[in-house]
Amino acid sequence: MNTDRNAPPFNPIPPVVLGLAVAIVLIELVFQAGARGFAGGAGGVGWRIAAFNDYAFLPELFDRAIATGDWGNNAPLRMVSYLFLHQGFSHLIFVVVFLLALGKFVGEMFHPLAVLAIFFGAGAVGAATYGLVLDDPVALIGGYPGVYGLIGGYTFILWTGLGAMQQNRGKAFILIGFLMAFQLLFGLLFGGGNYWVAELGGFVAGFLLSFAVSPGGVARLLGKVRER
Repeated sequence: MNTDRNAPPFNPIPPVVLGLAVAIVLIELVFQAGARGFAGGAGGVGWRIAAFNDYAFLPELFDRAIATGDWGNNAPLRMVSYLFLHQGFSHLIFVVVFLLALGKFVGEMFHPLAVLAIFFGAGAVGAATYGLVLDDPVALIGGYPGVYGLIGGYTFILWTGLGAMQQNRGKAFILIGFLMAFQLLFGLLFGGGNYWVAELGGFVAGFLLSFAVSPGGVARLLGKVRER
């Protein structure tokens, strides 16, 4: 049995995925530092709220921008900047875990720019879906819509591979079906917001974007799936 002694003990996370995770964590650390007074005095206590005011996705602002054509007050930026804002570590931790896990899988198949296109494209579509479908005044924050976009990319890879093996492609949607069912049950038991609308929009965007950004098209992706 031949082994490569220079090989890493585990497959490294693609740099683009690691970079997204680090950016999300660093922003949260800044907010935590400010809340604990490390910025000096009480100057940093309101950093999180100020960031929410300036960079969270606000449905009312989005609706007004569409109605009037006035995209001021960071309206376009808010459609992706909200992905880096969280309520705290408990909100952030699951986002980062899913980002690293799904991003690693997708990042091993897709070009780094494609991963970014899926993450931010899903975030933008998720925000637009949240703003257009609902009449909800609650601001949208958190990286889940972008992560669900990566779940869409993951589903596309499975969907392509199952098709190549002439198996039921519906199996590729088991993960998203489980997650949506879990969220519905959790919402019924404990209550919850309507963020699932943005997340579902992000998933659909990620899946559809994968047709355009997959490396060399479906044919080349099939070859990579067979190699695994």
